[in-house]
Amino acid sequence: MINNTQEPKNGGKKWIIAAVFGILKYIIANKKRTIAAVFIVFFAAFGIFAVNTYQSAYYQAIELINYNPKLTTQFFDRNGELVANYFEDENRLYVKFDDIPYRMVEALVAIEDTVFFEHDGINAEAIFRAALKNLRSMKFSEGASTLTQQLIKNTLLTREKTLKRKLNEALIALIIERHLTKEQIMERYLNHIFFGHGYYGVRTAAEGYFRKSLDELSLKEIAMLVGIPRQPNSYDPTKHLNLTLSRANAVLNRMKTLGWISEEEYNQAIAEEVKVYDDTLSKNQAPYAVDEAIREVSLLYDDVRSGGYKIYLSADLKTQQLAHDALEFGYQKIIERDKSVNASILNGAIVVLDNSKGDILALVGGHNYTQSPFNRAVMTSRQLGSSFKPFLYQIALDAGYSTMDLIPDISRVYVEEGGSKNETKEWVPKNIESNFQGPITLKDALTRSRNLATINLVSSVGLETVHRELLKMGFKNVPNDLSISLGSLGMSPLEYSKFYGMFANGGTLVEPKMVRKIVNRFGTEQLFESEKEQILDPAQNYLMIDMLKSVVESGTGRAVKVSGIEIAGKTGTSNNNIDAWFCGITPDISVIIWYGNDDNTPMPASEVGGRTSTVPFAYFLQNYLKTYPAANRRFSIPVGVKKGIYNGKEEYFTTKSPFPSASRAAASEDTLF
Repeated sequence: MINNTQEPKNGGKKWIIAAVFGILKYIIANKKRTIAAVFIVFFAAFGIFAVNTYQSAYYQAIELINYNPKLTTQFFDRNGELVANYFEDENRLYVKFDDIPYRMVEALVAIEDTVFFEHDGINAEAIFRAALKNLRSMKFSEGASTLTQQLIKNTLLTREKTLKRKLNEALIALIIERHLTKEQIMERYLNHIFFGHGYYGVRTAAEGYFRKSLDELSLKEIAMLVGIPRQPNSYDPTKHLNLTLSRANAVLNRMKTLGWISEEEYNQAIAEEVKVYDDTLSKNQAPYAVDEAIREVSLLYDDVRSGGYKIYLSADLKTQQLAHDALEFGYQKIIERDKSVNASILNGAIVVLDNSKGDILALVGGHNYTQSPFNRAVMTSRQLGSSFKPFLYQIALDAGYSTMDLIPDISRVYVEEGGSKNETKEWVPKNIESNFQGPITLKDALTRSRNLATINLVSSVGLETVHRELLKMGFKNVPNDLSISLGSLGMSPLEYSKFYGMFANGGTLVEPKMVRKIVNRFGTEQLFESEKEQILDPAQNYLMIDMLKSVVESGTGRAVKVSGIEIAGKTGTSNNNIDAWFCGITPDISVIIWYGNDDNTPMPASEVGGRTSTVPFAYFLQNYLKTYPAANRRFSIPVGVKKGIYNGKEEYFTTKSPFPSASRAAASEDTLF
């Protein structure tokens, strides 16, 4: 992080080597002066050794001088609340010296190195005292390491107790003190040292053990922290609190003895009761959302786990928890309804999207991350079933059909010829109710999710036209056959959410985003905005909103009704009850809910979108509105939408999609919005 070194010059070393060779030549020519020459060679060799030793120590010191540690990347929600820590080997949050409380520095110096600000890296007096004790015991029973030496031992050298290592440590300490200020050395020490429990650095330990920032710590808490590095495992307060407190009391007593704290401060600190937390290192409150964020950020940076980034998500932790609770609620309801359900393979996903901004407010890829971290909200592609029908009906509206136009809800037999044996296959689609209603309006057909009417509508509009317009909307891998009428294509809940968000957003397609901002360790910010594209005419789009409101008011989505708010949405069930969907939108958010078995086997016949996925949607929305009572409750009606009376009921129409000619006289142009 700091580069203030210069390459040592090799001129002296080269001169000494040349001198040695010269001396050897002289010895050969002048044998009488051999003894004197031997001394010269000895001192020359010693000089070479000294230069080599210094250069080796210098190059080791460079790593600490240009300190660049692995740092923990942190994820925050849209409100700045910590979501998770993400790190490689060492969980470390960096803090600059100016942000370290002076009491922290005093406490550390008091217990570890009282003359830290006076020595040049080694303490000769302490070394002499330790040497005498070691001579008496005939072993390295006591050291005399300064904080500078402790830092070197923990960053550059091994912990073996040998004379060679101690000499190297002392030499490096002298070099370090020449290139760094005391404040810089202290900053490196307090950021690098291990504080037990997986915490590296004092800031990490403070936030981990006490859930406090450094400037919030009490004197007692500071004393506890500075006492830990001597024996991090023994003084870990989550494991050995009494030992930690005893060590902290020793720190406080030393500070009092030195006159650095008063008797009153000492007594208050001794008497203080401290709350210690035993948190996980990651503190991950939204694992599925964080996994997706990591995937996205890793496409931009290859050091996400060690780069010390601050990544601000679009997710809202409160909404994330509500979504998780709703998904689990629906999961348990399925199990309660049918004891034959295999709970180990049943799962689900939920995505909550801010319609206008594209912010992913919540993303839950399974009902239990510990049991299965597989992210079904992102990584799975499930058949959409009838939830796909609104996009087909929107194409019809854009082609000039009105919500009141009639389409035949009758059966047809479709014949497919071809194959290697010129076989003829018949496709005889059916309604879920296995009945027919004859001519039916587009609005009623979508409200009741009539399969046959939808197939006939696609045939009437033209398969090629429908296929082309779906691709224009942004759908991919769309089958170019009538099976699209029943939602035969697959998609992940996250990808699907943007298309329903388009309906709620006046026809504007907004790419969902999980990451709003990234700040690197140097404070440089990178902002992210969602791509937007106007796909549908707002007035034509509102006709679909009205039809989807009808699905909730009187159709297959009745179970999601919540008092006091307009809800539009569509249920969906794929063939053989393999997938169950509800895709709901309010004026502010889109909520996509999916359930199914991980192995793509059918769920019980009673588990359909109108039952399986609507119940958790209502559960979620009710709690969401309690949490955010200021949420918008009514869809806005854009310019160009008109209201008239059709068959005794108020209905909406546009210039492009007027009522059928027989009833157009009843429409009042005065009701233009």
